Amino acid sequence: MDGAPRAATEPVASAGARMAGGGPSRAARHAAAVVETDEQLLSLAVEYVTAGLDADDLTVVGARPGLERRLTEALGERAGAVDFDPRICLFSSRAPEVFSHTGRLAERATTRGSGRLRLLAQVDFGAAPRDVREGQCFESVANAMLGTVPVTALCLYDARELPAALVRSAGVTHPLVAGDDWRASPDFVDPVEFVRGLDVPREPIEDTPPLLAVDRAPTLPELRHAIGATLSASVPDRDQRDDLHLALSEMAANAFRHGAPPVSARLWASAGRLVCVIADCGPGLPDPLYGYWPAHGDDLGRGGMGLWLARKLCDHVDVLPRRAGFAVRLSTALR
Repeated sequence: MDGAPRAATEPVASAGARMAGGGPSRAARHAAAVVETDEQLLSLAVEYVTAGLDADDLTVVGARPGLERRLTEALGERAGAVDFDPRICLFSSRAPEVFSHTGRLAERATTRGSGRLRLLAQVDFGAAPRDVREGQCFESVANAMLGTVPVTALCLYDARELPAALVRSAGVTHPLVAGDDWRASPDFVDPVEFVRGLDVPREPIEDTPPLLAVDRAPTLPELRHAIGATLSASVPDRDQRDDLHLALSEMAANAFRHGAPPVSARLWASAGRLVCVIADCGPGLPDPLYGYWPAHGDDLGRGGMGLWLARKLCDHVDVLPRRAGFAVRLSTALR
């Protein structure tokens, strides 16, 4: 990329971006910009944020401290009109929390100014293969979440710091790309197709003997009890232990209620990581985007929250279709 990229003040609509429910979004504009120098990064951020302030958008920036500081200095007095909020980024929150928070911001935006939300997010998912995959899923799934929200979102990819695979996927997971102007990405892939096609990295701990191995769980209460006993012996932090017991119990309940017997479970734990795989012989989920938000929206009393809770409580939740059934793998760092 030669020279400083320029963010258009009126980005084109995300033509061709197919959202959940079908059809291109008329509300959301979701773009990626790849930068290679500090000058490019700051220039694009300043122009994009300034355009939002000029339009009286609710303008929210999620950035690492370095960029936040430089952007604040460059904006001067206008920085006070910007919400600096890392909760719109995956480096601060897990995906369901980001989507819930973004929804609240969108509601807030409708009560003021232009009625539109403008997001600037600095991409930083980590370098491990499982973290890169999590970030790619997050960016792709965001297109479905944003499908009915009046939002303009620009994601900044720093090619100097991010894994090459993540940078290459920017145009695949964003309907728009931003450079000298905003244009439709020729590489964009429908979120359902993209997430379904991603490889799932194997957790190395799965190659060691599990702490818990259940091949034919007789009942849900018995499986929950076995999981709880194993967590008590392997997870030192009580709050995290309770969270993990809830997440794993929800996945076990889904296997008994919606899958087919036999139900099995494997659990591994080391000093710093826990992995659990719960499997059954049912057909599994037809939609790989399931669980990034509650199944019935804000009406949590209707149930359908198991996978959503698991995604909120664990670092990674992988849906693993198998020849003879279906499995869900939950993994997280232990504190």
